[in-house]
Amino acid sequence: MKIEVIHHASIKLTGDKIIYFDPYLIKEKLHDADYIFITHEHYDHYDLETIKNVRKESTKIIVPKCLKDMEHDLVVEPNKEYEIDGIKFQAIASYNINKNFHPKEKEYVGYNILLEDKYYYIMGDTDRTPDTDSVKTNICFVPIGGTYTMNVVEAIHYINDMKPDMAIPIHYGFITGQKELGEEFKNQIKEEIKVELKI
Repeated sequence: MKIEVIHHASIKLTGDKIIYFDPYLIKEKLHDADYIFITHEHYDHYDLETIKNVRKESTKIIVPKCLKDMEHDLVVEPNKEYEIDGIKFQAIASYNINKNFHPKEKEYVGYNILLEDKYYYIMGDTDRTPDTDSVKTNICFVPIGGTYTMNVVEAIHYINDMKPDMAIPIHYGFITGQKELGEEFKNQIKEEIKVELKI
């Protein structure tokens, strides 16, 4: 699986299918997406211009309830399991617990998706919560920038407790959080957990 992080929280997974999560600021007209997963409606996660640039006629778009009035193929709710074209995934509640940017009642989500026998957890904009603590995954895309999500120290504790095979920090170095946070994160993660910096 080829993993790319585009601009802070936009992710592209390329395997048998090409899957985007929150595609953002892609100016090239790629038209290569088989699936587009959106976590919530904020501009750096739901970018209509970029969606137009990566989608093709057969692209399927998966959205949370806050975007149910926009074009979509599937609307998901937090903490439920889904399947689309044989691809299994869980929608995980994504929210803040000590700030008001992403209220729980908005029902924003992250995605824990099974691809090629591995789970990939794209957390979305969230703090560490009882919902995120319940997730088991192989590869975790964890926000570390603070302000709108957990900060780097909280993310380090979360990943060291979770013990995925790999952690990839996101949501820093662009809108919030200095780029140097990636190295700080990597240096404090347990040795048995692989860390890849994609920003």
